[in-house]
Amino acid sequence: MTFVDHFANDHSTDHSASSAEDVPTEFNPSAEFHVNEGPRDIALVFIGDAFVAGYGDPKGLGWVSRVVARTAHPDVDITAYQLGVRDESSADVLARWRIECPPRWKDRSEKRLVVAVGHSDAVNGMSTARVRLNLANILDDAAASGVAAFAVGPPPTLDADLNARLEIVVEAQADVCARRGVPYVNCYRPLIGHEQWHSDLGATDGVYPGQAGYGLIAWMVLHGGWDQWLDLGR
Repeated sequence: MTFVDHFANDHSTDHSASSAEDVPTEFNPSAEFHVNEGPRDIALVFIGDAFVAGYGDPKGLGWVSRVVARTAHPDVDITAYQLGVRDESSADVLARWRIECPPRWKDRSEKRLVVAVGHSDAVNGMSTARVRLNLANILDDAAASGVAAFAVGPPPTLDADLNARLEIVVEAQADVCARRGVPYVNCYRPLIGHEQWHSDLGATDGVYPGQAGYGLIAWMVLHGGWDQWLDLGR
């Protein structure tokens, strides 16, 4: 099957807004991200939920460690940080990322952020407007601070009702990222009918995958514009 990933260009910082119209389509960051000349020293922070933490993987690698293992480059010094917390929603990540991420970026020449949330948004029935706004605020604040962002959406489960809600979350996230030109990897659409994904979930709790499933997510991220985003020239 073909794995589809999404890229694209919106923006906001009003944490109290409650409708889709509250997410503006124009944003002018006060700090522009750029790759410095000379040796590159990247602080790469992954923040999100249990999928970022690799929950359910018997080897404890998840998709993050698999991606990092294949990101090594002889001309780039990369320090990766994995800040995944089980059951967290986009609201939880919005509340903590500005506290936990800056210490990891300190004294590094390149600050990069990978956001992977959405599963708990669907589980908790979060409104689409709030899903959009939470992610928009993270991405906009990152851009205003000179931080390059990349987003990864939640994968499907074996629960049809939850999947219907996840699909709405994924569509909302993809749109927010597209308006901002932030790379977005849609893990839902390629995996919803993927036999190996279903088999892996069937051997677990129907939500979190094992080694094979996390390997599939890692593959999609690596083939979702990852090297281009990191400007690795390969």
